[in-house]
Amino acid sequence: MKYVYVLESLDCQQFYVGITDDLRARLAKHNAGEVSHTSKYGPWRIRTYVAFSDAALARAFEKYLKSGSGRAFAKKHF
Repeated sequence: MKYVYVLESLDCQQFYVGITDDLRARLAKHNAGEVSHTSKYGPWRIRTYVAFSDAALARAFEKYLKSGSGRAFAKKHF
C-alpha cells in the first residue's frame, strides 16, 4: 500500500506533499528533522492522505499534487 500525504506545518502556513509505505514512520522522520525539505518548518501534522494499492497511480497523484493545478486542487479540497 502506498500513501500520498499532505503535511501542514503547525508553526506557519507551509505544506508538504510526499509518498510513503509507512505513514506513521514518515511523519516521525519529518518531525524529527530527518527530512531536509521539511526540517526548518516543523512540527508537522497530517492534513490528509490517500491510500493506493497501485504504486504507479500513487506516484502520478503525488506528481499532480506538486503541480500548480494540483496545489490549487489540494487547497480547495483538503
